[in-house]
Order: sequence, then C-alpha cells, then structure tokens
Amino acid sequence: MRHNKKIIKTRHCIEGLTMGTYFRLLIPMFGLLVLSNAWSQQGNARGPIGESPYTIISGWHDPFQQEGFGFGGNSGIWAETEDRIIVAQRGETVLPYPVPDYFSGFAGQLGINVLRETERRTWQNCLYTMDGEGTVVEVWDHLDYLCAGSSGPGPHRIRISPYDPESRIWLVNETFHQIYVIANDGSEVLATYGEKGMSGSDETHFGRPQDVAFMPDGRILVADGLDNHRVIIFDNDMNYLGEFGGYGDGPGQFNTIHALAVGPEGRVFVLDRAGNEVNLFRATEDPTVFEFERSIGSPLTLPLDIIVNENDFWITDLGPLRFINFDFEGNIKYTWLVPMELPDGYLEVHTFTVDPVGNLIGGDNQYGRSQKFVPKPGIDSELLIEPPWRAL
Repeated sequence: MRHNKKIIKTRHCIEGLTMGTYFRLLIPMFGLLVLSNAWSQQGNARGPIGESPYTIISGWHDPFQQEGFGFGGNSGIWAETEDRIIVAQRGETVLPYPVPDYFSGFAGQLGINVLRETERRTWQNCLYTMDGEGTVVEVWDHLDYLCAGSSGPGPHRIRISPYDPESRIWLVNETFHQIYVIANDGSEVLATYGEKGMSGSDETHFGRPQDVAFMPDGRILVADGLDNHRVIIFDNDMNYLGEFGGYGDGPGQFNTIHALAVGPEGRVFVLDRAGNEVNLFRATEDPTVFEFERSIGSPLTLPLDIIVNENDFWITDLGPLRFINFDFEGNIKYTWLVPMELPDGYLEVHTFTVDPVGNLIGGDNQYGRSQKFVPKPGIDSELLIEPPWRAL
C-alpha cells in the first residue's frame, strides 16, 4: 500500500526497535547518539557545525518488493534528472515472518542491518529507477545476473559521465572485480571490464574496484581501491595509460580508496576510507601523470562518498555520521550531522547524489533504503550541495 508522504524536519524517535536491537545497530557508527538540538562538537566532528540545510521527505522511497522482502543496501545512486534516479542495491533482504503491519519497506525498521546480516541477502531486483516522488518506475531484473551468486557485497557505485552524449551507466561491482557499461535505458550491457572473480593488478584486471570518474578530455579514472590501492588512468576507449597511488601512508599513497571525483583545473579527489582522508591530485601536461598536491580532512573516521563543486567539495563521514564541506585548501567550511533515529535516520550515507534542481538523495547501506532531502526555504545557498562539477 502506498503511504502518505509529508516533508518534515528530521526528528529523533525510535519506532519498531527494541533497545537491545537499537544499541546493536549503533556499533558500526563509531560514534555517540546525537540529539537534534545539540549541534555542538562531538566525536570526530569539527566545526563550524550547524543544523541541516535540508528537510527530509518522510517515507519517500516507496517499497515495491514482493511480500516477505525488503530493500537491500542502497550502495549506488545517481540522479540523472529531477525525475529519474537510478539505484543499485545489494539485492533484497529476506524478512522474518510474520512482517508487522507497520512495516514500510526497509529492513532497518525491523532491527535488521542489511550490510551485516548477509544470510538474508538474495540477489534480485539489483537495479531500478525511481521518479522524483520516490516511486519505482523500472526494475531491470534482466540484469540481476551481474550480481547473482556473489559471495560479497557486489554493486558499489553508479556513475554517468557528463561528457557522454549517450549517458551510459557505469556500474562498479567490487566482489566480481568488474565494471559494466550499461545502455541508459537499462536494456543491455554494452561493455564489461575486468575478469569475473579474478583479482589482478595488471592493465586489464581490477582488485575490488570502488568507483569511476571522468576527465573533461575523455580520460576515465578507476578507483581500484580495496586490493590494489591505485587509481588507473584510461583513455576514452578504456585503453590503459598509467596509474598512480599505491599502498602506504606516505604522501599520495592510499589505504582503502572508496570514492573518486574530478574537479576544476585538473583536480582529482581520492577519498581514502581507511586512511581517513581525501587526497588531492592535479593533472599535468602528460596525460599519464597526476601529481599529488595535499591531504585533506585528516583525521576523518570512515569517509564514504564525495561530490565536488566549483570551489569546494562535500563528503560523508562516520563518528558521528555527517556531511562535511571543505574548500580546496582543506579548510572546513560547514558540517551538519545526520541522526540515526528512525523513522528518518541513517546508519551510513554510503552514497549521495544531487539532482539538477538541488535535491539531495542519500543511500543507506545498512538500514537499506534511499531518502530524499529538499533545501529549506530561504536557506543560504552556500550551505547546499550542488550537482557534481562538470566542465562547461
């Protein structure tokens, strides 16, 4: 049944969770409970810290699953337009029986952590599209084979190059060590890179890749992140040009690359999840060489995703869960906290996207759903996240 929607301020209440389950779910957060009226420094959060510039649409993501299933972890999301959002989820979640009457589609409401309770994961309905109202429009179940049989988390990111006239969809599958290029309408897989199930560190293999980003000149960057700790440089036809990075804690080295983004003037931002920082590189006249410029943000706790704008960038981090805005010199411009309490909270904002009119959508990889945030009326535009930067 479709539920009524209303825009509300994020509030702090717990529905459908026992206290024991609630505290069990707190463990992955690496932080303390944050009260909505206590916007002070806490945990690893640093100022200036203020209120969220957004309101959240409660119950936005309409469930579409068959009875007995809930959303899986929403690990990848991309707002192509205000009315077309593409989602990659880590299968669906088998629910305990009986399902209570108040259940609204996401397993976290029942005290289930979809990231950790992998025995409940079933590889179905991994890719779908939604409209701006949160209603599922298309389910690309014919592409479930891209994830089927995975022993790990599977799909990790969805991206679309702003320079591709065909707006092809890039889906990164970390468990199978592959990247797929999919037709924009979801009809078919156009190309596959990497060898299924085979981790490697040469020019044609990946080791649990995490992300992909696009340079204005056509070069494609792959965050080959969890095994190889490198960024691979390809030309527009995915021919290998070079790579940079490598494992370590020295300048320009990585521990766990989790996300990747391109900014103005040749900047490339590499988000290092376990290294707890963002590393900034700069393109050179040599298309195979990127030079390390600086580390930003250290110490973070567990940074997850990034969007770069014209003069700054935003990331999500844990401990406490928050959005952080940095300038390119590494100064914190603003931070706002994301509460975990249901019905509208998050355990992690694993991925986030901004549509062309400024609505923010965040995917939760532990509660298992995506939610939509809209800018508050009259809010200072400097506090809002813009759509990802692109060269004009």
